[in-house]
Amino acid sequence: MADSTELQRDTIHAGGEWRAAVSGATREILDPADALPFAVVAEGDEKDTDLAVAAARRAFDEGPWPHTPVAERAALLRRVADLLVRDRETLGLLESRDAGKTVEEGRVDIDCVADAFRYFADLVAGEAPGRVVDAGSPDIHSVVVHEPVGVCAMITPWNYPLLQASWKIAPALAAGNTFVIKPSEITPLTTVALIGLLTEAGLPTGVANIVTGPGHTVGARLAEHPDVDLVSFTGGLASGIKVAQAAAASVKKVALELGGKNPNVVFADACATEEGFDTAVDQALNAAFIHSGQVCSAGARLIVEESVRDRFVAELARRAERIRLGRGTADGVECGPLVSEQQRAKVEAYVESALKEGAVLRSGGKRPEPSAERPEAGYFYEPTVLDRCHREMRVVREEVFGPVLTVETFRTEDEAVTLANDTEYGLAGAVWTADAGRARRVAGRLRHGTVWINDFHPYLPQAEWGGFGRSGVGRELGPAGLAEYRETKHVYQNLAPKPVRWFAG
Repeated sequence: MADSTELQRDTIHAGGEWRAAVSGATREILDPADALPFAVVAEGDEKDTDLAVAAARRAFDEGPWPHTPVAERAALLRRVADLLVRDRETLGLLESRDAGKTVEEGRVDIDCVADAFRYFADLVAGEAPGRVVDAGSPDIHSVVVHEPVGVCAMITPWNYPLLQASWKIAPALAAGNTFVIKPSEITPLTTVALIGLLTEAGLPTGVANIVTGPGHTVGARLAEHPDVDLVSFTGGLASGIKVAQAAAASVKKVALELGGKNPNVVFADACATEEGFDTAVDQALNAAFIHSGQVCSAGARLIVEESVRDRFVAELARRAERIRLGRGTADGVECGPLVSEQQRAKVEAYVESALKEGAVLRSGGKRPEPSAERPEAGYFYEPTVLDRCHREMRVVREEVFGPVLTVETFRTEDEAVTLANDTEYGLAGAVWTADAGRARRVAGRLRHGTVWINDFHPYLPQAEWGGFGRSGVGRELGPAGLAEYRETKHVYQNLAPKPVRWFAG
């Protein structure tokens, strides 16, 4: 992988070369644990984007990658997975410092990234070369084949920088595409490192390109660029709408993953035993507070049956207060800082508005006291539990993207489903119950792209990930994730052509 001096010098990669921004502009990357800069990257703009797209276009139109045999493409993806495993500790630490998450979370992310590359390698390697269509005649050979889309633009978020990049890069390469990726301008470092690993693995020149820079220049240009055939965006709803609008002018393919406001529904029977109660509480904490709640699938809405609400919320708040906050690289830390001062201010505004609207604060709701592992300048915020919430509150309706859990209650199954579906998003949700029939009924009625039963947060590379409603369009992971980066072509061959004689001649 690229060493730290490379990361601090030339982070734009176009046409096989690392270089600085055309303008010479740079950006400091801050460690959210202490707000101190620890890297400097190139700050690209539209000119850098055009150069990267041109390189990707040449590599697709004139280069070998789109025509490379599937077995060779799969082998390269497996080499990349091996390199990720080799550099697991370095990349995990870099992800921790860049995004603020704990080192252990960073290591798990790298494992998942390697799994994604292996999955798509296996998927394409095991596919049939085409689907034969019976034309009803032995003289006709008709087959539907898959072809790469072309030049893919990828715009990724700051919360899971390398993981989200892998969900786009691995299937795009497996399908034979070239790409330009724009990571978040505040967490770009591991994506820069991944481009180095792709080069080390032997990817041909120009196939993988990266432009570090802001969304309003680099991202906007990628979305509108006429030589881009597909744009895949993961991020906020407002930005996703702008991407779709910009892409519409050239009618390019669009895939959007735009976040969620995810319900975690707990029925009383799930808490009938001490083990069941403990598990449901523990999973509610994980759902809401992993990576300080900066997760699109976070279970930020606890919807708990009224008969167990008081006990459940009391224990939840007690445990939330004991979560150890600190620098992600420190031993024993369970929750790191928010990614930026701007993000913390946003979270604080949501909590303030909730309290004004009648929510009851059970835990957190403030910045923690500074300590050796929690510098005063860091962007820390205590895990917060807000009780007595209702649907009219902004904190319940809108995506907070921070360590804030709201609590609503229900009495009947129908009421639970109504509350869970009462959101403009539809990314993910969970149901906790000891009743297998109820679990299937409720899961079937929830309008969310992923529904977990008696669990929260796991995903499988083999299963499609995406949402309903305003959570986006398109799918990542699984066979559908590969299909996003493909076009289909029908090849119809007449082995014994004959004149039609429709017209006199």
